Amino acid sequence: MRGPTLRVVVVNGSPSEPSKTMGLVDVVLDTLKDMLPIEASRVDVYRLGAGFTGAIERDDVTPEVEDSLRLAENADLLIAAAPVFRGTYPGMFKHFFDLVDQYALANKPVLLAATGGGDHHALVLEHAMRPLFAFFQALTIPVAVFASAGDFDGTTLLTPRVYGRIEVGLTDVVNLLRARATGPGEKQDREPANSRPRAKPPAPSLSAAGGQRLVQPVQRAGSPSRT
Repeated sequence: MRGPTLRVVVVNGSPSEPSKTMGLVDVVLDTLKDMLPIEASRVDVYRLGAGFTGAIERDDVTPEVEDSLRLAENADLLIAAAPVFRGTYPGMFKHFFDLVDQYALANKPVLLAATGGGDHHALVLEHAMRPLFAFFQALTIPVAVFASAGDFDGTTLLTPRVYGRIEVGLTDVVNLLRARATGPGEKQDREPANSRPRAKPPAPSLSAAGGQRLVQPVQRAGSPSRT
């Protein structure tokens, strides 16, 4: 067994299919797969239908939308990914999190990912997305990832610098993510008893950081080039 499987849920805020935003997320997921067992699910907010767009309160949503909300709330790792439009994330992306329970994401690891037409849009990660999840008291991963239109060929990410940032960001928190995994363990093939021992793999070039301090939820009163 390789240990418990990390249940990853991607909340995709892009209206396009395929999209550069999901092209970036696919690289994140592929990098994460090399570090620990994962099970990935995806919520496409632009495809949740009228039962989502017409809902003002959580009680208004359809059962299908309720399932999507609970999927995000129960993830071991949430990947919040969105294109940048006029300085911020799309309204549909925000509407999804307007319906998420106020305390469901407390202490939950959240990786922030965004795409935009130019590098100046990268500020959305720290000035719009991170404050949103600070409200939820989520445990946002320190390294967020951004890619601009010039980093892609169509929807395929090309730039080595972005690949490197993804690897650094995940390596920093892989021990935390491994500790948070709640899915079933993944089986490994056993070697025959008489087989020669495998060569020891080289030490990784990036060292994993240790644990992080958790914060107890604080009760509060009340509560376009798209890529």
